[in-house]
Amino acid sequence: MASDPATDISLHKRSFQASEAEEVVMLEELLTAAVAVGAGAVAYVAAAARIVKQYERGVVFRLGRVIGAVRTPGFTMVVPVVDRLRKVNMQIVTMPVPAQEGITHDNVTVRVDAVVYFRVVDPTAAIVNVEDYRFAVSQMAQTSLRSIIGKSELDDLLSNREKLNEGLELMIDSPAVGWGVQIDRVEIKDVSLPDTMKRSMARQAEADRERRARIINADAELQASKKLAEAAQQMSDTPAALQLRLLQTVVAVAAEKNSTLVLPFPVELLRFLEKAQQQPLAPGPDR
Repeated sequence: MASDPATDISLHKRSFQASEAEEVVMLEELLTAAVAVGAGAVAYVAAAARIVKQYERGVVFRLGRVIGAVRTPGFTMVVPVVDRLRKVNMQIVTMPVPAQEGITHDNVTVRVDAVVYFRVVDPTAAIVNVEDYRFAVSQMAQTSLRSIIGKSELDDLLSNREKLNEGLELMIDSPAVGWGVQIDRVEIKDVSLPDTMKRSMARQAEADRERRARIINADAELQASKKLAEAAQQMSDTPAALQLRLLQTVVAVAAEKNSTLVLPFPVELLRFLEKAQQQPLAPGPDR
């Protein structure tokens, strides 16, 4: 039995349309899958991407353990959920030490405050070996400062601070090495004294200045007496020089426009007049 050509053409068209529909569905599914994969990749990258700044270093913990080397500045990636990145600041930290009150070696109560400059040199040790390295350095600085106060005398705290700064730096730096921290510098800022000690030091300084003034005056008097002795010796050799000096003194006094002028009278002249008066009264020889 012969087939109808029209029926064959209709069947062929239907099969062709069905195949085209299947291809469109397949393309849609592939496109949907590609979009889903792309979105997942973007989400993964967003969750895994990390930025480490120039002054920071990164330490990666995977399931609680440190893995790999320290992450350097720039873009880096971690495994989401599994990895955790801890950033550590590598800049120099300026930490003020609160004022500590203590008794010096010579039994003087003082209050001393300081400042510590430090930085992290080992990020892994700073995270793993100590819970909070800033708090640890602060507490160590306070205890070391109190220890330095007890070992030092008041004069050293006031005048010899460089040596004390070096000793304080060594005391803080010794345990800080295990924390991955390096102490760059320690400076004692201020030393507060009791009011009674301030008054005592003021009296001591005043007495010292008065002693030096008296020594200077005594030295000046000694030099002046030596010069006066030399001048007296010179005038004794030349009596006319004494009269010239007397006249110069009178001129200097008169130049001040004084209403009263005191004129010194030489003792030698009085003695001469006394002798001249006694000679006529002397008894003459018997005739």
